[in-house]
Amino acid sequence: MHLAQRQQALQGRAAYSRQQFNAVPAVIPRGRFTVAAATAAPAPAQASSAQERLQDQVAVVLGTQWGDEGKGKLVDILAQQYDIVARAQGGANAGHTIYDEQGNRYALHLVPSGILNKKTVCVIGNGVVLHLPGLFEEIEGLKKKGVSVEGRLLISDRAHLLFDLHKEIDGLREAELAGAGKQIGTTKRGIGPAYSSKATRNGIRVCDLRNLDTFADKLRKLSMDGSKRFGEGYTYDVEADIKKYKDIATAVAPYIVDTIDYLNSQYEAGKRILIEGANATMLDLDFGTYPYVTSSNPSIGGIATGLGLAPNKYTALIGVVKAYTTRVGSGPYPTEIFGTLAEELREQGHEYGTTTGRPRRIGWMDIPALRYVCRINGLTHVNLTKLDVLDKLPEIKVGTRYRTKEGAVLNSVPADLETLEGVQVEYETLPGWKADISKIRKWDDLPQAARDYVQRIEDLVGVHVKWIGVGPGRDAIVVKPRKGRC
Repeated sequence: MHLAQRQQALQGRAAYSRQQFNAVPAVIPRGRFTVAAATAAPAPAQASSAQERLQDQVAVVLGTQWGDEGKGKLVDILAQQYDIVARAQGGANAGHTIYDEQGNRYALHLVPSGILNKKTVCVIGNGVVLHLPGLFEEIEGLKKKGVSVEGRLLISDRAHLLFDLHKEIDGLREAELAGAGKQIGTTKRGIGPAYSSKATRNGIRVCDLRNLDTFADKLRKLSMDGSKRFGEGYTYDVEADIKKYKDIATAVAPYIVDTIDYLNSQYEAGKRILIEGANATMLDLDFGTYPYVTSSNPSIGGIATGLGLAPNKYTALIGVVKAYTTRVGSGPYPTEIFGTLAEELREQGHEYGTTTGRPRRIGWMDIPALRYVCRINGLTHVNLTKLDVLDKLPEIKVGTRYRTKEGAVLNSVPADLETLEGVQVEYETLPGWKADISKIRKWDDLPQAARDYVQRIEDLVGVHVKWIGVGPGRDAIVVKPRKGRC
């Protein structure tokens, strides 16, 4: 398909194409993965009257805690203002739950959260590890709900592929660690092993699907490593997967582009780009609670390397912060809550993993960790989510400072786990509001205690809390003035 045809498929949008790449048609034959254009996609929601248009050409949305902060909702809302939404890192371990204007729920893992806006092009960048069978399952699920990705989903030719062998190795490795009492608590989606293949330079990229003979040879060699490492416990059928990927290669070909050239060309043409982070900085491979972290860099550095769009183009850096904290899996968690209160907040906030369904650990707001993350990423705005989950509490604690066992104040999050696990957290206790705020849409209409809580967080971290989530729906958001009237 030529450039003129692609432009028509993208509804007149200035789109990029190289001669060596196939363009994205309106209806694509998928072999056994047939994906036809949906006949009736829901109309995108209008921007809430409470929302102001961001003037920034490039905005980045990042997780600031241990994931599950609600990044997808803000991306879905802001996507109404942007031409392109791009994912830079992670894989199907990310679980972003969003709702359309009719209240229909969508659980996304690989497709960027801007997909509900039918005018937005969604990009999966080179830093993502991509399980293609899972991606097509996700596309089919969207199609069944009336959402078509045709002409609106682009995949980097440099992205690394994640295979079922990576999932199997992930499970085998976790079982080994569990036997020693050192399990990480991964999603077992193969993310770590896929990034390991990338780092040891025997990984397979999307562009390798263009030559199936060399692809097959590379996959056999990759599988041999797993067989040598795990022996009889390793049961992956490489020949069956090679056969399966013949159909997958045909199916995915129309989506593949040089996303580095595409994004930079679109930026130069004046298009607005929204970047969707996955996971969160406290799970960052370098900055998180290592080794209880993810296998990529969900902080700002991973955005640059995962898309090839230079950092000097990012002018809005938005951190998504849950009004309390949660964590899935093992690892230090200084402000963790236990017992009945944790169970009640877990049920009230529906704190079960989108990807795994695992119950999340619950904790109070952790200001030392949040301030640490704000420094690393240079955040310009904060989106505080799920404030309504705290509606019933008579009082709310905020962790404001760490001390060592010896009483020394820590100015940052310590690197070694022994110190972090042993910190004594100093708390401030604020009064709760004990009122339902889920229907409130204006800052001045929030209870005084709720405004005080939000303002205190802003004062402690020094970053404007611009958006406040008060429910799961698109419209359940309050915009806070830069200087709150508290």
